[in-house]
Amino acid sequence: MEHLDDPREEPFEILASSSLADSHIKVLKQGDTFGVFDRDGDVRSVKQAAEGLYHEGTRFVSRLELTLNGVRPLLLSSNIKEDNVQLSVDLTNPDMMHKGQMVMPRGSLHLARVRLLWQGRCFERLRIHNYSLRPMPVRLSFRIDADFADLFEVRGRKRERRGERYDPVLTKEGVILGYRGLDGVRRRLHFRCSPAPTTIQEGELICETLLPAGDAVQWDLTMICETGGSSFGELSYDGALTEVDRSIKSAEADECLIVTSNEQFNAWLNSSLADLHMMVSDTPEGPYPYAGVPWFSTPFGRDGLITAFELLWVNPAIARGVLAYLAATQAREVSPERDAEIGKILHETRKGEMAALNEIPFGRYYGSIDSTPLFIMLAGAYYERTGDLPFIEHLWPHIELALKWIDESGDRDGDGFVEYFRQSSDGLVQQGWKDSYDAVFHADGRAAEGSIALCEVQGYVYAAKRRAARLALVLGHAEKARGLLRDAERLRAKFEKSFWCQDLSTYALALDGSKQPCRVKTSNAGHCLWTGIADPKHGMRTAKTLAGEAFFTGWGVRTVATSEARYNPMSYHNGSVWPHDTAIVAAGMASYGYKQGAVRMLSGLYDASLFLELKRLPELICGFTRRPGEGPTLYPVACSPQTWSSVAVFLLLQACLGLRIEAPRARVSFSKPTLPSFLEHVEIKNLRVGNASVDLSLELHANDVGINVLHRDGRVGIVVTK
Repeated sequence: MEHLDDPREEPFEILASSSLADSHIKVLKQGDTFGVFDRDGDVRSVKQAAEGLYHEGTRFVSRLELTLNGVRPLLLSSNIKEDNVQLSVDLTNPDMMHKGQMVMPRGSLHLARVRLLWQGRCFERLRIHNYSLRPMPVRLSFRIDADFADLFEVRGRKRERRGERYDPVLTKEGVILGYRGLDGVRRRLHFRCSPAPTTIQEGELICETLLPAGDAVQWDLTMICETGGSSFGELSYDGALTEVDRSIKSAEADECLIVTSNEQFNAWLNSSLADLHMMVSDTPEGPYPYAGVPWFSTPFGRDGLITAFELLWVNPAIARGVLAYLAATQAREVSPERDAEIGKILHETRKGEMAALNEIPFGRYYGSIDSTPLFIMLAGAYYERTGDLPFIEHLWPHIELALKWIDESGDRDGDGFVEYFRQSSDGLVQQGWKDSYDAVFHADGRAAEGSIALCEVQGYVYAAKRRAARLALVLGHAEKARGLLRDAERLRAKFEKSFWCQDLSTYALALDGSKQPCRVKTSNAGHCLWTGIADPKHGMRTAKTLAGEAFFTGWGVRTVATSEARYNPMSYHNGSVWPHDTAIVAAGMASYGYKQGAVRMLSGLYDASLFLELKRLPELICGFTRRPGEGPTLYPVACSPQTWSSVAVFLLLQACLGLRIEAPRARVSFSKPTLPSFLEHVEIKNLRVGNASVDLSLELHANDVGINVLHRDGRVGIVVTK
């Protein structure tokens, strides 16, 4: 992420003059379109607020305010449907007086607003029912505007020049607002109302009627976001709802079903999958999980890869889409202004005017040190999960190119470690997942300088080479496989010598440009456990360190321990809790035999979900220690939903169960499975293994977990190691 904490240091910070945590915003997303609305369903024209309807990196609706007879209606309730498809808002009229007389008592009219998105369009159905005993005059006003601000402008980026606004075009159904950007692209918002409004003017549509007692009236609103020469066929609200429902059913068909004895845990699982369905967008290469709303609703390499890992056992189709997309966008040339080198995997891609004009470097940006080894890791894990050899054959040239980048451009000084150093003056200084400007530092708080070799990146490279070796062997490249395994073992030995800190009982955060270790306790070491690079004894010591009070808040693992100089529980990366990070740490703990640590992490994030709206884990929470009877402290500008946070539950559950699926061997295995006390029973249905599928029942006993096969279709074996 290009989120940065200090505007003095970097040009792409997210200004925190308004808080997403305290505004009770409602979020919808579909494809390349997302909406951020207040509880009334409005978009209030407030500067430096995230509210609006966005499409392809541009805000198309910057104002949408509803009034009834000249006043704002009273809010009754506001909810996102469980499947994240619709925003439903219930409103009523306040007491309305005229010349001292009550003309409309509060609660006479019920206003129901239901809104959804589909393919660049926002549909709203507004229905008003008169529950009074006499006819009521209704005068609805929709005040509208479109500032066509680039997302980075909304985030706080200042621009010296902007494009040209077109004069509004009034139509029989509404108004068209337009803008030609400096990139030469024409963007237009079509705002339509059916039945047609009574009055149409530049910034306002008015609908009037006299509503009989007991009667109801309905208007359908459509907001169409047009970019360049894009065109949209006619589609009604009902037609859009049908298309959305069909899309959700298609996505669900690829997933296994998980049901437990705990209804609140089931609600967390269902919410997580609903977030996934909302955040996944179709690309020409397949489904891709966009990172987060509002700031990161676009493909990110690292985020997509880790999301795919978290989901791999539940739905490997996501991993296939991620791998195909990142292979298609793999760097094929050297471009220092984009931190691009041949073979490198994408960090992020952006649409919008500022990206097109290179006012920001993120049109297609490669400033991430870990996406490339993670890409290889996921390719190997995907093959193990699916046995999809034809796809691996298609990917192999991209894997070889990524391996070449690791060995050459990734290891700038030839010391055997992969390190980064920003080439673009506008790019990211820190290029690991903790990319705040101050995220890499020494024990005394000094910033690490020069080329940075992060501990977790060496783990990713180790795992990538081992995974690539297995793929090479399957593809008949035995000598290549042996060489990769030798490389991995050399790296492991060198890593232990350079990164292990005996007195800290963990691995150093990084090596700086002088090869001096950053002797700081951080969650990064947990990623080393996940990849398997850690020595077994050191791995267990690290796991117990990460489970200690300096790291574990009661909700999850702090990114930086409380003992460290730069620890701040309200910072972005130096003491906060990230759910995806906690899940990876849990998986690492479990792989080194510390199952109770994994259970503790699952339990903490489950408890956090109970306090959160929609049981949705945000991008991050503050790292304060849990207080009895209180929920977690929210981070003010955290994205919610953030996909890798939403689906962290699946990796956490997999870690506790020791679940591994090997499709080439037609085998599902459980290594020392365990469950928290609040999960007495778990059923996994339609778990696909190659062409077979299996339904499993898991029962928590006093000292172990019993596993039974409920149904088996095809050849698949179940192996349990206790």
